[in-house]
Amino acid sequence: MSSRIKFLKEAVKNIKTLGTVTPSSRFLSKRMLREINFSNADVIVELGPGTGAITKYILDNLSPKAILICFEINDNFYQQLHKLEHPQLIILKASAEKIVDELKKLQIHQVNYIISSLPLTIIPDEISSEILERSFEVLEENGNFIQYQYSLSYFRKLKNVYKESISLEFEPLNIPPAFIYRCKKVV
Repeated sequence: MSSRIKFLKEAVKNIKTLGTVTPSSRFLSKRMLREINFSNADVIVELGPGTGAITKYILDNLSPKAILICFEINDNFYQQLHKLEHPQLIILKASAEKIVDELKKLQIHQVNYIISSLPLTIIPDEISSEILERSFEVLEENGNFIQYQYSLSYFRKLKNVYKESISLEFEPLNIPPAFIYRCKKVV
């Protein structure tokens, strides 16, 4: 069964936690990752990788010394990610709000980039706030948090965390079209 069909079946069962019915397009994946300096990145975290549409692009570009840590709570997606069998990939079956604790278990205290596909607008407010605050906490100075959403409704909440260090892009060649928030940790 194709990964798109698997994703659709899982989305229908879990629409309240997935927020979409199709994986990210290659256009969205490339646009989200285009400003990442892979040659200098040691640790990249991906929140809500799903079936790995963006994950595969990250793995294709990782430097040999870097690792990618994925946080995925959906059982089926977690199993599919394990099929990637990549030596630089660490897959955690943990909620993104536990990012600080999970990274400490791996003896990691700072990350260069966080790529998020989480449907923040449908996650309860207190949990999404915790995810944003903990993500900010583990980013190194000048580290980047890159998030896509299907609306602009989350701009204010991201701005509360990242202040003036936030920019917005639009990717029309995704189903549905998506907004990309680029946030930089400036302290």
